[in-house]
Amino acid sequence: MSQILGLKTGLTYGPVNSRRLGRSLGINILPRETKLCSFDCVYCQYGWTGAHEARPGRDYGLPSPPDVRAALEDKLRSLAEPPAYITFSGNGEPTLHPLFGQMVDEAIAARDLLAPAARTAVLSNSTTAGDQAVRAALLRLDVRIMKLDAGTAATFDRYSRPCPGVDLESVTRGLEALASTAPVIVQALFTNGKNGNLGAAELEAWRARLVRIKPELVQIYTLARGYPDKDISPASLDDLRTVKRALDEPGIPSQVF
Repeated sequence: MSQILGLKTGLTYGPVNSRRLGRSLGINILPRETKLCSFDCVYCQYGWTGAHEARPGRDYGLPSPPDVRAALEDKLRSLAEPPAYITFSGNGEPTLHPLFGQMVDEAIAARDLLAPAARTAVLSNSTTAGDQAVRAALLRLDVRIMKLDAGTAATFDRYSRPCPGVDLESVTRGLEALASTAPVIVQALFTNGKNGNLGAAELEAWRARLVRIKPELVQIYTLARGYPDKDISPASLDDLRTVKRALDEPGIPSQVF
């Protein structure tokens, strides 16, 4: 267990050098004082979730779409060169913002005006992929990087620690619907330990869900930053290569990071 990162304090952050996206400018449309997420993952770099909700049940002082458009335009104008990606991420699950679709439209407009070569992306935990309005907004982005770390309900509940009303099967069905309409990248973080998600039976169940989803790519990786749970530890490179080989058999493209 290592140092937990502090929450993002602005509407934009970076650009950062992402393992999966390269030079990425982040957009945080979530609260600055607490993490708002429908998961409470054992490995989250921001620590345990403060606001554990499937939809915000109270006013967190969330930014408005014009606020985000203005902040993004200011940031893009200040950069010596445009980022490769403009990415919704930040302090939790970005699609929980009740105006997520408008946020996407404003970000695309700012990108088209000031950084037309940049691609728009989202890092999502996939819990809202079954929502038709959210899915429509996701489809307007260039890249959808969606989370799926578990194959069985027991591991999902222990590892991703979803809020009430979120279950693995509904997440899987949402990803199936999304991937049937546009390319989807699935990312999965693997760890060892009592609360980890490795093991032959778990891997087989996880692979079966990916066969259903049919992603264009699966990104396989392990801990590289702080995490709050003392009962997990980084997976080895051999572990990650075992995961990749499991996906090679059904022909699911994957990368180890």
